[in-house]
Amino acid sequence: MIGLFDSGVGGLSVLREVRALLPQADLVYLADQARSPYGTKTLLEVRDAAEGASAHLLERGATAVVVACNTASAAALRNLRDAHRGVTFVGMEPAVKPAAAATRSGVVGVLATPTTFQAEVFDDLVGRFAAGIRVLAHPCPDWADLVEQDGGDVDPGVIARHVRPVIDAGADTLVLACTHYPFIASQIAAAAGPGVTLIDPAPAVARQVARVADGSGAGTTAFLTTGDPGRFATQI
Repeated sequence: MIGLFDSGVGGLSVLREVRALLPQADLVYLADQARSPYGTKTLLEVRDAAEGASAHLLERGATAVVVACNTASAAALRNLRDAHRGVTFVGMEPAVKPAAAATRSGVVGVLATPTTFQAEVFDDLVGRFAAGIRVLAHPCPDWADLVEQDGGDVDPGVIARHVRPVIDAGADTLVLACTHYPFIASQIAAAAGPGVTLIDPAPAVARQVARVADGSGAGTTAFLTTGDPGRFATQI
């Protein structure tokens, strides 16, 4: 069984990619909505939340865990691997490498939660893969919450307020470095305008899951939440 978790519904964007590649896998998805959002918490708070979510999935029988959240991956992935040596963990990371390869202007915008940028992982990725590229780290502290509340129906003005400064600074490639953001990708694209490439790391993460996790099973999917089950049922 493969477990996936996020602070809320964002990780469903990863689950759908995993399901497409592994139709027979048994999946269990945990939305840690009682502790949502992760993206404005401290690194220590996110590590604690990630450990709790992972422990829950392991108790349910998961043999591999997908940290389907950029913030939790940046804050906690190394700790989780150290704490659970026999478990396969796959995490998200800002897609700096493909963005650096794709840009024509030499300017890349990374849209993420504030806490994702606080972890050393982001600076490490930029140093390794974006030599000679200007990388604009732009925190979007309210987007994940808005997706949780409204699904994909987010005020275009809220989107443009974050996207336009990055585009006006010369970015022609935007990294969606939060798993909630693919749900508003059409609005982000509209705010960015023509000629801007959006990069969602979820398909690449799903390919990694397919390489390292057991994809056999009956093709079942279970959904769990630490929040309100009735509300979560309407969000799936």
